[in-house]
Amino acid sequence: MTRREMLLLGLGIGGTLFGCTTIAPPAGAPAKKLIEFGWDEPDTGFMRRHIDQMEQTPFDGVVFHVTGTGPAGKPGNFLWEAWGRRAFTEAELAPALADLTATRFRRFAHNFLRVNTSPGDVDWFDDFSAILTNARLAAHVARTGGAAGILFDTEQYHAPLFDYRRQRDSGAKPWNAYAAQVRRRGREVMEAFQAGYPDPTLFLTFGYGVPWLEMRNGAPSLAACEYGLLVPFLDGMVDAASRHARLVDGYEPAYFHNKDTARFAAAYRMLTQDLLSIVADPGRYRRLLSVSFGLFLDYDPDGRRWNGVDGSANYYTPGAFETSVRAALAIADEYVWIYTEAPRWWSSAGTAVDLPDGYADALRRARGDARP
Repeated sequence: MTRREMLLLGLGIGGTLFGCTTIAPPAGAPAKKLIEFGWDEPDTGFMRRHIDQMEQTPFDGVVFHVTGTGPAGKPGNFLWEAWGRRAFTEAELAPALADLTATRFRRFAHNFLRVNTSPGDVDWFDDFSAILTNARLAAHVARTGGAAGILFDTEQYHAPLFDYRRQRDSGAKPWNAYAAQVRRRGREVMEAFQAGYPDPTLFLTFGYGVPWLEMRNGAPSLAACEYGLLVPFLDGMVDAASRHARLVDGYEPAYFHNKDTARFAAAYRMLTQDLLSIVADPGRYRRLLSVSFGLFLDYDPDGRRWNGVDGSANYYTPGAFETSVRAALAIADEYVWIYTEAPRWWSSAGTAVDLPDGYADALRRARGDARP
């Protein structure tokens, strides 16, 4: 079981939480789009070399990362080091930006540069200048490189960033003190993103929904939630967001909807209505919000290994996956993202890896198009 599965299954989201009223999209809504985001996540050099192959897939864009070169030519991994004590420079990311500007994107018009909350070794009351510098720099690279925005991965991979109980000074500072400071940091991070990319689209892997689910499953307060401090952090981002910025909630718990397509409408209502009681400014949040869903192609609730040859042997056969993707696209405001671990849509060899025939066509049918 992956760390993401352990995290999200631990929230007790296996059953239907709400009703399943169908939600019709508003008039003038944007066209629905598929984004690829998995273990085959490319860096800018890979995209530059392989964009022709990548654009043969049924996606409108991809989540990608950048790497940098540090002092004395030492490689730096911006993705895993940006939320820490090291401030990257524009010169270090210049090669990645050169890759982006040289890549001839045709169909991939909705690419997102990934930023993690890693290593997460800075307390909320510590000097945040390096993190803010990196947020501004990431947004600058995304905008100048033609990306649609930032994929902000809110999972706390290396440190319990959003768990009040595990903060350095939680024994001396009450929840309210930490919450106020985290909200301030949320404002500062949003301002830094906007300094590099005015009116950005920030695509969250998950937002308010995860702490809300924790509370529905027994946590007595946000202070007792693993992701409780994510709420004031998002409140701060909402506070500082410009009029035309967007916050896309990727709602990663949709990984585990397990073919129950009625749950997309239930989750949509949760994100737009039910959880507003924990949001500081519900009206502003709703104006900024775009609801998305993440689907995990090779997830199997029975723990079977992915069959990379015979799609009919997998939990999600091509037909079953088409049904789920079609349902997610019908409810999402604009984006649905596809996550994979074992199968790879592209590789340095120029071919897919462990991806049986039928899945690409299933996505095309779900979209209702006939693209190559």
